[in-house]
Amino acid sequence: MPSVAIVGASPDPSRYSHQAVLRFAAKGWQVWPVHPSASEIAGHAAVSNLEQVPQPLDLVCMYVNPSIGLKLLPEIVAVHPRGLWLNPGADAPELIAAAKAQGLTVVAACALVALQLGDPLSQL
Repeated sequence: MPSVAIVGASPDPSRYSHQAVLRFAAKGWQVWPVHPSASEIAGHAAVSNLEQVPQPLDLVCMYVNPSIGLKLLPEIVAVHPRGLWLNPGADAPELIAAAKAQGLTVVAACALVALQLGDPLSQL
């Protein structure tokens, strides 16, 4: 079962990050919502940072401002995901360049569309 951390996951069902939790889970992924204060999002145990995820990650999927993404980059690198997925609004040239410089495989695209079209891992 592939695994994904949704950074910026929201408890608000109207948010795309909440929809990502639901859709990744519906496609058979182990989902880890990352939120600074929520204990659960959409029925999944939430963690406050990537270091709390108890398993290797295939994807780190970002729904936060790129400036936050840059601050989280050392934490992302430390968990060694197969890929870093930057959704619209979470992507920026500086973050993409910095992530690639750290050896990360980066995809800048909508994860919800990728899930609808097939397996996001095939785009890594």
